[in-house]
Amino acid sequence: MAVDAMDVAALFHESRRESAPAYRRLKDVLIEQIGAGRWAEGELLPSESQLVSALGLSRMTINRALRELSAEGLVVRLAGVGTFVAERKSSSALYEVRNIADEVQRRGHRHRTDVVLLRAEPADLRAHRLFGIAEGEPVFHSVVVHFEDGVAIQLEDRHVSPELAPDYLDQDFTAQTPNSYLSRIAPLGKGEHVVEAVLGSAEDCALLSIEASEPCLLIHRRTWSEGRLVSSARLLHPGSRFRLEGTFDAT
Repeated sequence: MAVDAMDVAALFHESRRESAPAYRRLKDVLIEQIGAGRWAEGELLPSESQLVSALGLSRMTINRALRELSAEGLVVRLAGVGTFVAERKSSSALYEVRNIADEVQRRGHRHRTDVVLLRAEPADLRAHRLFGIAEGEPVFHSVVVHFEDGVAIQLEDRHVSPELAPDYLDQDFTAQTPNSYLSRIAPLGKGEHVVEAVLGSAEDCALLSIEASEPCLLIHRRTWSEGRLVSSARLLHPGSRFRLEGTFDAT
């Protein structure tokens, strides 16, 4: 399927933001159609030449609108091929601690997990400082990969307090997520997110099936229950498959 340039032109001329620059008006029209799902993922947009002819705008104006949409991840531009509606990224809440399985299912997709590691390990200095566990005493460690419709979207590397979750190692994390289990046995009192852009290690990239050059979004998440730290998790997401969302009031 391909979007007709004349349809874009009609939408552009119907837009009522005459005071805005032409590139901005065109960009807003395209954002509205993509955001509303009227144009499907992978659908081919008109070429720059077609848009120039249909809209009567300069090539520079058309190019700027498409270039900015590409930078924002809404379209994909392939040299010599064309401009396509980008795949919608999985998203997660920035200000909340949510169960990733629920988020995937809410989008109407299928969630599954692969458990890479689930064991007790001797606490190192970092675990001692985080949980107050004496060095050498056991701390629980899990590594799980989360998939959305068969595509890896998150590598979860988590350390857990044995005192607050003594049965953690007995759980089947292909049937429930660590977040779901911990939320039930140690209800969330406080959470913390620290976000940074990183490149994954060779092992990370292999588990997520991404190239070493793929930018990733890393969330460091800590959760407390009744004032005591329950878990510390490293949540790594391929940048091309994931985004964070949040809303707030200016009060």
